[in-house]
Amino acid sequence: MALSSRDEQFDQSKIDNRAASVGHLFRDRVASTPDAEAFRYPVGESWESLTWAQTGARANAIAAGLVDLGVQGEERVALCSATRLEWVLADQAVMSAGAATTTIYPTTLPDDVAYIVSDSGSKVVIAEDSTQVEKLRAHRGSMPEVSHVVVIDGEGDGDWVITLSELEERGQARLEAEPELINERIDQLTPDHLATIIYTSGTTGRPKGVRLPHSAWTYEAAAVDAIGILDSDDLQYLWLPLAHVFGKVLLVLPLQVGFPTAVDGRVDKIVENVAVVKPTFMGAAPRIFEKAYGRITMMMADEGGIKEKLFHWATGVGRKVSELRQTGTEPTGVLAVQHKIADKLVLKKVQERFGGRVRFFISGSAALNRDVAEWFDAVGLRIIEGYGLTETSAASFVNRPSIGGYQFGSVGWALPGTEVKIAEDGEILLRGPGVTTGYHQLETATAEAFGEDKWFHTGDIGELDANGFLRITDRKKDLFKTSNGKYVAPSVIESMFKGICPYASQLVIEGDGRKFVSAIITLDPDAIAGWAEKNDMAGKEYAEVVTSPECRAMVQGYVDELNLQLNRWEQIKQFVILDHDLTVEEGDLTPSMKLKRRVVTKKYADQLDALYAD
Repeated sequence: MALSSRDEQFDQSKIDNRAASVGHLFRDRVASTPDAEAFRYPVGESWESLTWAQTGARANAIAAGLVDLGVQGEERVALCSATRLEWVLADQAVMSAGAATTTIYPTTLPDDVAYIVSDSGSKVVIAEDSTQVEKLRAHRGSMPEVSHVVVIDGEGDGDWVITLSELEERGQARLEAEPELINERIDQLTPDHLATIIYTSGTTGRPKGVRLPHSAWTYEAAAVDAIGILDSDDLQYLWLPLAHVFGKVLLVLPLQVGFPTAVDGRVDKIVENVAVVKPTFMGAAPRIFEKAYGRITMMMADEGGIKEKLFHWATGVGRKVSELRQTGTEPTGVLAVQHKIADKLVLKKVQERFGGRVRFFISGSAALNRDVAEWFDAVGLRIIEGYGLTETSAASFVNRPSIGGYQFGSVGWALPGTEVKIAEDGEILLRGPGVTTGYHQLETATAEAFGEDKWFHTGDIGELDANGFLRITDRKKDLFKTSNGKYVAPSVIESMFKGICPYASQLVIEGDGRKFVSAIITLDPDAIAGWAEKNDMAGKEYAEVVTSPECRAMVQGYVDELNLQLNRWEQIKQFVILDHDLTVEEGDLTPSMKLKRRVVTKKYADQLDALYAD
């Protein structure tokens, strides 16, 4: 068993003296740095900012408005919106009012929205726009406890639906009459009070509500602060879904550390925005890094000639430097000179595409391909991979950006205060302040998750090395055995393929009880459009391009390359290329872009079965 962190130095006092609640943490931040920038947000084509004092004033007005609607301590307020400034303000208002946030993705289907709102017992729902309001209106009868819906963008109806502006006005009037109203609510909060219910996006059955108390969030913030990887001079770019635990924890960190955060949930604006915002760090799912890697390498291949050769030379030099630095050694002599030239001619230009100030990226939510991580490090953009679950308030493990504190292919060391052990069957078991108190209204599921030993059973298979670095093998439920009795870990193979094939979007491995391994493959629409132009298919529809014999031959080449790195029983013998990509909207991926393997293999069972027909 590995106990807590392997950091040589961390500030234990920050963990021991952490705030009593998120409400206390927010109030303390506003009081300590009122004039510092808190949040930056897009308005048209420009960006505007709020100081911590301004953020506090708006959040308190919304909080008082919720109190005026009758929301009591630990009662739930559901938030159904994309990532935007108003989500941040509303969530903090819920915390400060002493209530608890129920997070809902805006892509959630109406039936599931109704279930989550009803199951959580939410009294008020804050909805982004008329689309979200209509989901609620259609199921109003099954949500009798909802007294009001607050719409961010849209009009009220004079009855059930009011606008966010109206809520703020009601709150401001309440605060004028009772200036200490929100301070009194915060003072009543304790570490054990419920702060958040996040529903896991299960692949079968209804989602389960994970209950996270204030102590889980304040621990996460204090533990990350204690290891010293962030400070008040940092600038975060936050686009991740705030309904997801990864996004939510990145919203608590600035309250602890004091750095500003630029907020914009539009995925199609990430590349454009980071060049303008110039963040020092950003969290993302692996798919974002895979797409960026594929796009840049293909762009260089399209250039050809001297530019392509220079690019490969420079990244090759960067890899040598990266390998040295992993051992704690800086380049000297000829390599140092070469790296200085490579940096000036090529590497700095790649860094500038991400704003030019990035100290590191944080990757989470799914496995990051090691080759992709090493390529980014070679160009001077370090990605530190972390690991956690909704049930552990996101971060349980994370690599440190400093020399000696990270290993590619691992998810790093445990956060201080988090304990880990590996069960006999390889399952990762966790215990610590960040772990959930249980599933909402599901005592049996809670008992099963913790077992008799009271350790949380993650469902992930992994191994700890002698230095405390954790490596994830696969999800326990995703491991399968072929008919010849050999085990296959699909996510490892899927991640490898994305590092090999720059056109890949998704690879879904199948072979449970079968005589060989097969796969469903989808190709990235943007990447394949460039390939089509170079292969006399410019202007043709996506479906026609990806199902063409020429495209299949191209993909077969990358599959062959993958198979050379696999054991014989793991190799992909047959595959099908879908005529469309997998999407969140069609239910193939979670909102954090994690593959719903069982959903996909069930949906395309006929095509997979056909591969084994002979």
